[in-house]
Amino acid sequence: MALVLVTGASTGLGLATANELADAGHDVVLHARNAGRLTDRGVCDKVRELAYGDLSDLDQTARLAERADGIGRFDAVVHNAGVIDGPSVFAVNTVAPYVLTALMTPPGRTIVLSSSMHTTGSADLDTVDFSRPDNRRRPYDDSKLYATAFVLALARIRPDVLAHAVDPGWVPTRMGGPAAPDSLDEGHRTQAWLTTADPAEIDPRTGGYWYHGAPRRPHRAALDPAFQDALLSRLHAHTGIPLQPDPAPA
Repeated sequence: MALVLVTGASTGLGLATANELADAGHDVVLHARNAGRLTDRGVCDKVRELAYGDLSDLDQTARLAERADGIGRFDAVVHNAGVIDGPSVFAVNTVAPYVLTALMTPPGRTIVLSSSMHTTGSADLDTVDFSRPDNRRRPYDDSKLYATAFVLALARIRPDVLAHAVDPGWVPTRMGGPAAPDSLDEGHRTQAWLTTADPAEIDPRTGGYWYHGAPRRPHRAALDPAFQDALLSRLHAHTGIPLQPDPAPA
């Protein structure tokens, strides 16, 4: 059975992912911003551990990485946590997956939630300030472009592990709203499958952008090694934390 960390799993897609993996017998560490976010107490009895931390705060994100390493080497991390607007949109959607990945012992698989809206994100990194989103630039779209490019960069620089981006669709979660047209049930299944499937069943094995179980083509910038490297450089400069390649097999 796999040891899996799911971030932002107090509600919505993260909770659905955690429940599915736990019901299948996997050891799930459920992350939430704080204990008050957990409204489904039943999941607490299913998961191995609960871990708390505000991913909009760099220090708390670093402590979550330390806590996770204290539990053991994870088979997979699902970076589900996300916000749609406000001052923490870059911190949660882009910076937190980078920091957790850079500081944790590399897991066998890294799954990052993207969005179809990443396709309208801006590939101009020259004026990006990760601590001050510019509402004139559609920061949610930008944050998801950066998250997608980050995980595809990870697939390139750590080729022995699996790294994928998933567009869950526009689903009726707290963030998506009740009028969202896509299936909530379908919204979590791809990331749950990628977390534990036999690698031989996953094509592409790594570096995929997925929607409802099928690979799609992402924004061209997300596939561009030069853009990926520029993004990693800016994330390093912003956080002071480098992302090292990991040549060792998972």
